[in-house]
Amino acid sequence: MERWYRKTAIVTGASSGIGEAIAEVLVKSGMQVVGFARRIDRVQANAAKLTKYTGKLHAVKCDIRSEEDICKAFEWTTKNVGIVHVLINNAGVLPPTNLISGNAQNWRDILETNVYGLCIAQREACKLMMANKIAGHIINLNSIAGQSHLYFPTFSIYGASKHAVTNICECLRQELNANKCNIKVTSISPGPVRNDMLAPQVFMDQFKGMPMLENKNVADAILYSLGTPPDVLISEIIVRAVGSDY
Repeated sequence: MERWYRKTAIVTGASSGIGEAIAEVLVKSGMQVVGFARRIDRVQANAAKLTKYTGKLHAVKCDIRSEEDICKAFEWTTKNVGIVHVLINNAGVLPPTNLISGNAQNWRDILETNVYGLCIAQREACKLMMANKIAGHIINLNSIAGQSHLYFPTFSIYGASKHAVTNICECLRQELNANKCNIKVTSISPGPVRNDMLAPQVFMDQFKGMPMLENKNVADAILYSLGTPPDVLISEIIVRAVGSDY
C-alpha cells in the first residue's frame, strides 16, 4: 500500500456498512479518503474517530443517483483534497421487490444507484486519471448475485443490476487497454454481508442460520487488491463466508 500513501481515494456510500469499513482501512493506510454519502453526518462522525491516523476522512454530501451531485463532488475533491487515484464504487441499494408485482420506483432506485451512478463515478474518475496520467485503480462493488443466476424471492432486479456491473467492469478494463491507459479495474463480489442492507426481516429470514461475512472482510479484500504490484491486476475477487450456501 506504500504507493497509495497520502494519495486521494473516493469511496461512494461511505456512511455505513462496507463503505464505512473501506474508508476506515484506507485512512489507516495513510490515504486521503473522500466519503460520498447522502447521510453526511455519519461520515463526519466516522471521520472524528479516525483523527489519530496519518490519513484523513473527508465528508461530501452526494446522492449517487444524481449526475450533477457526482460531478460536483468530484470537483470539490480535486480542488480541496487532490486528484483521485483510487475510486471505490461501493454505493448500492437493495429495496425488497420482485418481477411479477414489483414496485417500479424500487426498480428505478436499484438501477440508478447500482448501475447509472456507478458508471458516472467511474467516468469522472477515468477522465481525471487519464488527463493527469495517473496509474489509478477503480474498484466496483459487485455481488455473488452478479456472478450466477441466483433466485431470491425479493432480489430479482438487484441481481440484474449486479450482472450489469460484471459486464461493465470487463468492458471498462478493455476500453482502458485499448486507449493505452494504465488504470486497473477490479470487481469485488461478496456473498451475504451482515450489515444494514440485509437488516430487513424479509432478508434475514432468507439467510437465517447461514454464515455471513462482516464488513471488514470485504474491506480487507479491497486492501489486498490495492496492494498488488503496479504490473499486476486482480480483476475479480469473490468473497464468501466459510460454510455459506452462496
